[in-house]
Amino acid sequence: MTWETVIGLEVHTQLNTRTKIFSGASTDFGAQPNTQACAIDLAMPGTLPVLNEEALRKAVMFGLAIEAEINEISAFERKNYFYPDLPKGYQTTQLEKPVVVGGHVEITLADGSAKSIRIHHAHLEEDAGKSLHDDFHGMSGIDLNRAGTPLIEIVSEPDMRSAEEAVAFAKKLHAIVTSLDICDGIMAHGSMRFDVNVSVRRPGEPLGTRTETKNLNSFRFMERAIEKEVARQIDVLEDGGEIIQETRLYDGDTDTARAMRSKEEANDYRYFPCPDLLPVEIDQAYIEAVRATLPELPDPRCQRFVEQYQLSEYDAGVLSENAATARYFETVAAECNDAKLAANWVMGELAAKLNSEERDIETASVTARQLAGLIKRIKDNTVSNKMAREVFDAMWQGEGEPDGIIEARGLKQVSDSGAIEAMVDEVIANSEKQVENYRQADAKKRPKMLGYFVGQVMKASKGQANPQQVNEILLRKLDELL
Repeated sequence: MTWETVIGLEVHTQLNTRTKIFSGASTDFGAQPNTQACAIDLAMPGTLPVLNEEALRKAVMFGLAIEAEINEISAFERKNYFYPDLPKGYQTTQLEKPVVVGGHVEITLADGSAKSIRIHHAHLEEDAGKSLHDDFHGMSGIDLNRAGTPLIEIVSEPDMRSAEEAVAFAKKLHAIVTSLDICDGIMAHGSMRFDVNVSVRRPGEPLGTRTETKNLNSFRFMERAIEKEVARQIDVLEDGGEIIQETRLYDGDTDTARAMRSKEEANDYRYFPCPDLLPVEIDQAYIEAVRATLPELPDPRCQRFVEQYQLSEYDAGVLSENAATARYFETVAAECNDAKLAANWVMGELAAKLNSEERDIETASVTARQLAGLIKRIKDNTVSNKMAREVFDAMWQGEGEPDGIIEARGLKQVSDSGAIEAMVDEVIANSEKQVENYRQADAKKRPKMLGYFVGQVMKASKGQANPQQVNEILLRKLDELL
């Protein structure tokens, strides 16, 4: 009898405000440790927090984007726990009255099927600091710069039934928050972190005991962690054991998982209303004002790409999913005036480079303007597709602009019909046996035999002859010999 997987996600999404949620301290990433943690972030005696209105506005934007209800009154609580990276002993968060309630996110799977994932709620809270272990030889360093950075924690319903669905949901959330420009989406910086709740059950039975794997910051690691945990739970149950409700960690570098601690319940945290912050009142006028500022979201953008650029649903979906990718593609398409070629290069060579180096498109070594310049040279037959890939590699290595690379490497395509015709004549003259075989072959076999002659001409031209012209001239010359 088969097992059914049940998955829910809690997604910690850092809001890209300039200052923290309750203080004026900077949220810039990469500063020297403990240089951006002020007295308010550390709850020093005599300090009082003040809610950052921009964080509230961004939370409301997210709620409207997923068609959720915006609570007209939301409130902050203190969640009490002590870890080294939260030395004040509590986290200011929302529990009973979160700012966003309900909503849904539509995902599309690899087979083309669609599914709606329900959102339970999304609440505002402050981030904790960060523990550093690698450089301290048996000790931990604490960097409190991140303490107080505004988050929305997005909590899904347990609607996902596979690692594929969970990753599709996470990617769609990433697309939404980056399109809204409420989060930079750079997961290597911890801007989005995923806690994955996993359980298994026999189909039709009640929900099984769940475990929570915390702080996953890549889609690949999330997929692997889920698959590993599902397999572990099934093995335990089929051996007659029981699943323990616990918090687990997954190490993507070593592909290992381990239990960290027993899973806490809400009452373990001794929530109580924050005495320093009044309830937040949001009226309908404020909600409608925020709604008026919403930018284009991934699904409408996908439909626009289909209609405006005549792309396939698949291509439009890939290019519209991420706001930065969409901007890059549209810049290339506008500059080179060829949306299909732009799509092919962004989804092909560019995506392959980014994936191989695990980089985001924002850090691509080739700008959209440079790629458009290269595509222009393909369109005007200055370079072939094969040569263009060589130019692209050189651009990626920082060797300069496409025209300069083409000139310096002597990659300009030979499109002079007279020069190509001379090379074709020479190849035919030196290929008596192959020409005779071509003449004797039936019409169905001749196209395959043409490859030999094309290869010889390209070799003679050092790969620089225009392949289309080579084929046309060869066919004409060979047909004259029949």
